[in-house]
This record gives sequence, structure tokens and C-alpha cells, in this order.
Amino acid sequence: MVKLLAVASGGGHWVQLRRLQPAFDGAQVTWVSTQPDYQKEAGANFYAVKDASLWDKWALFKMFLQVAWLVIKIRPDVVITTGAAPGFAAIVFGRIFGARTIWVDSIANSETLSTSGKKAKRWAHVWLTQWEHLANADGPDFWGAVL
Repeated sequence: MVKLLAVASGGGHWVQLRRLQPAFDGAQVTWVSTQPDYQKEAGANFYAVKDASLWDKWALFKMFLQVAWLVIKIRPDVVITTGAAPGFAAIVFGRIFGARTIWVDSIANSETLSTSGKKAKRWAHVWLTQWEHLANADGPDFWGAVL
């Protein structure tokens, strides 16, 4: 069975990730987010990590360590994320530890890719945008919108 690590920040990132759940049928899914309350929705295979952004470097460092530990512990075959910072960390550590990685940039980023989304290009095996006009030959690709 494929072990899939599904990671998203709270709010819209989480909503978009959860809408992808039907595509995860047949996989052993572990959910990760910044909101501990999401465990009620996700179930037993859920971990909360620190909420962090570029403006709080210490929190960002702690969150990266938490995500690294989860990737080492779970050893996923696939990492998928809709962003933001914890998703980027999961893509980086997933790739380092041999997982296939998928970045789906948030639909909220309609004019330009998110900061994390731009950085994900280097690490993601599959790099997607939800806006057709943001796709180009060098990526990201457009496979449709989640919402």
C-alpha cells in the first residue's frame, strides 16, 4: 500500500487538500496541518505542526524540524501539498528521503505563484497551478482547479 503524506496550512490550503481526498483512495494517508482541531475531520492519522511564516524565523525553523521528523518517521512514498510553509518543508524533506512529491499551488494565488510555490519548483516532481494563465512550458503545469 502506498504511504501518502498530505500536508497543508490551515484555512483554504486545508480545504483544497481535503477536496483531493478521493484521489487518495487505496493509499495509507497521513494528514498534517497547522490547526490541531483538524484532527476531528482527518481522523487518527493526523499531526499538527507549528504555524509559521517567513516573518517569524524561529517558528519557521521549529516547524521545519517537526516536518522533517514526520517525514523520517512516516517514510512516505508520496508527499502532496497545497501549501504553504509546512507543505514546502514536506516537499523538501520528502524529496530528500526518496518520496515522489506533488505541489498544488493554492487557488488564492491568481495573479502570481505563492512564495512557497515558486520555491517548490526545485523540489517537486509534479508542480501545479490551479490557474491556466499561470502555466507555461517551464512550469508549473495546469491540470485543473480543485475548487
